[in-house]
Order: sequence, then C-alpha cells, then structure tokens
Amino acid sequence: MSDAVQPTAAEVRAAAEAVKTALDRHLAAVERRSGEDDPAVYEAFNELAAAAETYDELLYDRYDEVTPFEIPAAEESLPPYTGPEEPNALSVLIRRDYAVVEPQRLLAQAQRVEAADDEAAAGVASGTVHGALGLLFGEFEPDEIASRHKEFGLEEGDSTLWVTASDEAADPGEWLEAPFEQVDEQRVICRFDVSAVFDDEIDDVDDVDDGDGEDPDDLEAELDEDEDLEPMDADR
Repeated sequence: MSDAVQPTAAEVRAAAEAVKTALDRHLAAVERRSGEDDPAVYEAFNELAAAAETYDELLYDRYDEVTPFEIPAAEESLPPYTGPEEPNALSVLIRRDYAVVEPQRLLAQAQRVEAADDEAAAGVASGTVHGALGLLFGEFEPDEIASRHKEFGLEEGDSTLWVTASDEAADPGEWLEAPFEQVDEQRVICRFDVSAVFDDEIDDVDDVDDGDGEDPDDLEAELDEDEDLEPMDADR
C-alpha cells in the first residue's frame, strides 16, 4: 500500500479511542439490560463490532498488525432488508435446542407436576421421557423452561430469534399448520443467535488446570449429585 493512501497515526489512534468508547457503551448497556433480548444491548454490540473492525483495518494498513478480536456477525448471512419502512405488524420466530442430560431429574419434576393435578392419572404422562417433556412444556411457558432448564434435567444448545416485519397482521389461524414455512429473509429486521461455537476459545481457557489438582467439572458434578430437587409450584 502506498504512503498516499495509508491512514495516519492519528487516525489509528482515533479508531482505538472509538473502540474504547464503544466498549464502555456496550458494558453500560449490558449492566442496564431489561431482558435476554434487550435491543439496546444488540445495538451496542453492533457499534462495538463496527468500531473494532475499523480499528483492525486501520491498524493493519498503517502498521501491518492485527487484533485478536473476532466478533460473530450472523446478520451478514441475511440478504438486504426490503420490507416496509414502517411495519404495521411483526413476527418473532424463536428456536431453542436442548439436550436431555438428566432423564431422572426430568421425570421427577414431571411427576411432581402430575401429582399436583387431582384429575391426572398418576404416572400416565410422567412415566416416559417424551411424556414428561410434553407435560412440562404444557405446564410452563417456554421462557420459564429456558430460565430453569437445569431443574428439568436439560442442557441448553444453540438458539436463535428472528424478528420479521409485515405490512399487516396475519389472520387468526392462518399460519399455525406451518409456522416457519413462509419466512421471507428480506423482511428480517434483526436476529439474535446464541451458539456454543462462539464460546469454544473461552472454554479452552477455562479448562486449563489451575494447579490445585481438582477438576472444576468433577466438583460441579459432585454438587449436582447431592443437590436436592427443589419443589415447584405447579398450580398455575
């Protein structure tokens, strides 16, 4: 790259300051977050990502150096938005994956819910894993399952949330048979993805032996084995 098009040292320094400012704003948004999918956090995340990318490019152009930052940008896989500028309606599409890691805990919780229902035949639904899942997901809201998944013997997997814009709300019952079949990606306003692949590098650091001879995972497993199942209020 010629000297004529290289960024100046002052421009690189300004980009670094912009990253610091964006980092402070992101932390402040996280500290004030109003929920799992707070739009203020999402906006601050995007601002931090843009500032870090600009700094990385200028640093490389000026000094032939790079940063260790790698920020996942799922929205880049979406086509440009072509939906209405002022949507009259919206749809929120959510998928959350779980693994059943403690079937006995799952069955025990389902049996407690079943026992609290005077009209239920004991053991009919809660006697199998698929029956217990149907009972619990029928009893509790998906957000409550998400926040209490460990109590139900579940482990979180990947999740995604898409917000799509519409000109008008759909007629009642119109899409229930195939709720995700007619998603127009060009009407997706934003999306939020959570995946274990984003945490691989962090997990690698956490797994380093701290020298005391104890494996944190083994300690956690011992605590889980001794942990009493907390009773829950199934009268909803």
